[in-house]
Parts: sequence; structure tokens; C-alpha cells
Amino acid sequence: MTASRFDIPTLQRMDAEHHLHPFCDNAALAKQGTRIITRAEGVYVWDAEGNKLLDAFAGLWCVNVGYGRQELVEAAARQMRELPYYNSFFQCTSQPTIELAELITSLAPDNITHAFFTGSGSEANDTILRMVRHFWSVQDRPEKFNVIGRYNGYHGSTVAGASLGGMPAMHKQGGLPIPGIYHINQPYWFEYGGDLSPDDFGLQRARELEEKILELDPETVAAFIAEPIQGAGGVIIPPASYWPEIQRICRKYDVLLIVDEVICGFGRTGKWFGCDFFDIQPDIMPVAKGISSGYLPIGAVMFSERIAGVLKEKGGELAHGYTYSGHPVCAAVALENIRILQREHIVESVDTDTGPYLQKRWLQLAEHPLVGEARIAGFIGAIELAPNKPERRFFADPGTVGAMCRDFALANGLILRATRDSMLLSPPLVMTHAQIDELIEKTHKSLDQTWDAVKART
Repeated sequence: MTASRFDIPTLQRMDAEHHLHPFCDNAALAKQGTRIITRAEGVYVWDAEGNKLLDAFAGLWCVNVGYGRQELVEAAARQMRELPYYNSFFQCTSQPTIELAELITSLAPDNITHAFFTGSGSEANDTILRMVRHFWSVQDRPEKFNVIGRYNGYHGSTVAGASLGGMPAMHKQGGLPIPGIYHINQPYWFEYGGDLSPDDFGLQRARELEEKILELDPETVAAFIAEPIQGAGGVIIPPASYWPEIQRICRKYDVLLIVDEVICGFGRTGKWFGCDFFDIQPDIMPVAKGISSGYLPIGAVMFSERIAGVLKEKGGELAHGYTYSGHPVCAAVALENIRILQREHIVESVDTDTGPYLQKRWLQLAEHPLVGEARIAGFIGAIELAPNKPERRFFADPGTVGAMCRDFALANGLILRATRDSMLLSPPLVMTHAQIDELIEKTHKSLDQTWDAVKART
């Protein structure tokens, strides 16, 4: 660690006085002082104090091609010199926006044919709520209005996104969820599976969707929304039995199936989309994050031909959109980002090489006395910190041990995310075998330190 060229106390004071952070106790942060990230390269970031940190969370699930990709800098600069901005209103668009729509739909499941661009995943899910209800209304079925999501699911933090998600702490702020949104239980076997096998539990939880549809009346249910793998909820990977049954139920009752690919999309599971990993054919897919590897903000809603056809032919004027829908610079960067993923065969490597290696090493952490379960799919995983492995019990003060482990990891030069007492993993997809070894070594050291601290307090 070298001497810092940054005036850290002044920056921290300015931050505390003028900057409200998302998902944060801002009063506590003001006393502690924020960590200021100053540069990044590959899978590493550096803070203002000179600490080098292995970013095992890819920023916020998003930096798929790693940091410092000059190709993306150059793509942005070229587009800025030529056309820095124009909107998609007034019957206009730009070349990179058109090319991006064609490219992402070509990578998506076969029935997905159209894209509507947004500035984020949250905006994409706001768009979905309006478009789903509009889709049924223009077919003279306005009563198909209700949308079902999952408890502990996450679909963004806007009013509609937070309502579609099922996180109670978010619902407490702002009187959510808004009307017409309901939730069923999540397929979280470690916590709720009891004596059931994972497959039996997966079927049980999937069939709660049918129960809820019948309770509400199938004629009133417009759609079901869920992440292929719950991300912010704790990397909940559903049992193999879950998604086929969900898909069967949606088809049976003509309920649109929305698969939220904001985290899983663009290679996170070793397939282009989580739908490919679980063999799902969605009606609608929101995407963001990995579409540009986070270099610029952009998202999209991807629609099946069935949905797009109705919206185009019966919907009249689409009274919806954003100033930055299809922003040409963001689209140009997203295009180059996807071309990097293709050119360097990064998704295929996660599927056949680095992903299996990471899975092997990550699952070995389940042998640690503090770890109740290790789970992983491609480059997204979690370990459950638990006081009792066989009984799958949780600590009495949820979140305390996870925060402790996260802080030990940071001190060891590693960024992991703690959700309750689950340590979450989502590294850049370009991570090498040697970097995976470094990740596991630092995680194991952090677990040892946490375990010692847990034992010392009992």
C-alpha cells in the first residue's frame, strides 16, 4: 500500500454532507467514512488508501468483461464524436440502437424478437408492469390485471420494481406494494425445505403459483415474474423441478411468464441467459447490468413475438418511454461489450472451463465448520453461514455473522457481499484459474477468522 494522493478526510466529509447512498444507513456511514474507489483493472479495484481488492462481486453483479477494457472506452468516444445523444421519440432512432436490438434478440430464446430500451433494470420492470396490463387491455381483457411475484424476489427499487419484488423492508418505505401485485413463497430449500428432497420441495413451491392463480381467479391474472436465480435475495438457486412446473402452470392458465434476466443475462450462468440454463421459454425478459458490463447505464425489455405483435397491431400509440431509451452511446458500448463476450468466447469459457473450476473450488468451502451449504451456477454462488450444519439452522441474530465475514474479507483484500448470513459471489466472467485460487484462499481465511470470532463470543 502506497501513500494516497487523495485528500481522503475532505472527500469523506463532502460525501457525508452532500451525498445520500443507496441501501445504506447514511447516518452510520457519515460517522464511519465511505470507502472511495479510485481505479480498477481486470478483476481488481483500488481504493483511495491504496488497498488492492479482488472484486468477487463484479461491481454490482455487472462487470462481466472486467475493468479497464479500452475497447469500450473507444466505442463510447467514437459514438460521442459522431452522435452523443438523440432520443427514440418522434419516430427517430440511431444505428447502434437498431444494431443492439437485433443482436440481443438474436442471442435470446427463439421466441424473443423485440427490445424496448430503458436506462436500468428498475426502469425495465416499470415498463413491464405497464406493458403487460396494456397487452391484455387492448385485447378487451382488462380484468387480467394482477401480477404475481415472489417473496424475497428483487426487481428493482422504483415503486413498480419494489412492488413486484417481495422484500418486506422495501415495502415498508412508501406504502408498497401497489395494488394488483401479489406474492408466493420462494424456492429456498436450505431454509424452508425441511425433510423434503430438493425436487419435492421445488414442486411444492412451484405449485403455490397455481394455488394463488386459482385464489385470485385465472381470468384476473396477467403475469408471473421471477428471477431464474434470486440474486439480491441470497443467490437462491431453485431445485431442478421448479422451473418446468412454473412454466407448465403459466401455460395452463394463459399467464404471461416474465423471467427477470437483469443479473443472470449475458453469461453469468455460463449460458447467454438464465432461461437457457433452466430451459425456460419466457414471454418477456428484462435485462440490464451485463448488457454493457456496467460501463454505461442501459437496460431493455425483450418481448416475444406474441407480445410485440399485439402491442404493434392493436396497441395504438405506445404512451411510454424515457429520455434515454436507446441512448446511442450506451447502445454502442453495449454492442462492443457483447462483441467482446463473443470474440473472446467468454460465455463458453464460463460454461466449460472457468465455471466448472470455480464450482469445484467453491463447493469445497462446504467442508468448513461455519458453512451450512455452498451453492453455485456458473459464476454466481453463495455460502450459507450456519451454526448447525445438519439441522440447517440460522444464527439467532441474522446478519451479524455475515457482516463480520464481509469485513474480514475486505481486510484480506476481497469483496464479497453479505445478505443476512449468506456470502454472495458474482465475479467478473474473465477471472482466471489463478485468480479463482486467490478468491478461494482469501474466502477460506475470512471464514476461519469469522469462525474464531463466533466461537469467542459463545
